[in-house]
Amino acid sequence: MKIITITNQKGGAGKTTTVDATLSGLKNKGFNVLAIDLDPQCNLTFSLNADLSLPNILDVMTGEADIGEAIQKSPRGDFIAGSKQMSRAEMIFTDTGKEYCLKEALSKLKARYDYVLIDTPPALGILTINALTACNSVVIPAQADIYSIQGIERLFDTINAVKQYTNNKIKVAGILLTRYSDRAVLSKTMADMAAQISTKMKSKVFTASIREAIAIKEAQLSQQSIFDYAKNSKVSDDYSEFVDELIAETK
Repeated sequence: MKIITITNQKGGAGKTTTVDATLSGLKNKGFNVLAIDLDPQCNLTFSLNADLSLPNILDVMTGEADIGEAIQKSPRGDFIAGSKQMSRAEMIFTDTGKEYCLKEALSKLKARYDYVLIDTPPALGILTINALTACNSVVIPAQADIYSIQGIERLFDTINAVKQYTNNKIKVAGILLTRYSDRAVLSKTMADMAAQISTKMKSKVFTASIREAIAIKEAQLSQQSIFDYAKNSKVSDDYSEFVDELIAETK
């Protein structure tokens, strides 16, 4: 079971969109996939039209529910809903070993899924540390602007700390550029900066980049996958290319 955390502490980088599209893309290729919403904003939970009466990931991580009870089905793949109460995570998770709550829960699913995708909050707190401790690989979506790119260096420091203390097998699969325009000089400059940072991280920038497209927001509003809502669009092609690249990178 390959566990992939999609993270960047800067909001608006495309984390949830990337989890959503990758969930659908992998399922369309015949893989058994589970997505987990660790973001208190619960955007992925909304997008997948979750049943909020069922246990969520906070219930699982606090031991109030078994992980199997929290798994929901959708046409785009299996998922576990988030909870807005996770905004209090720093107060909830205080015991020794708090970094391992998610990893321990996921250990029960090893024979059930090919991939697990973890959506994280725009912060480097205990929820993101849990996601990084539990995963094999990290994907860093980064909007092609200076603040998003610069934020990756701070994330790099966090990943190194996780590697030292809680997960020595963690690997950065790559940086995924989002809201990208190959016609814009700024986007190309940001791509060069991302490449330099990825070299320091002993990683790469994915060849695939995700262009700016209104179809993404429309798909989210209609609670559909980008592959269903606009299957012939260029941004759908972008995400399809990324999914193929991710499969190859995480073999």
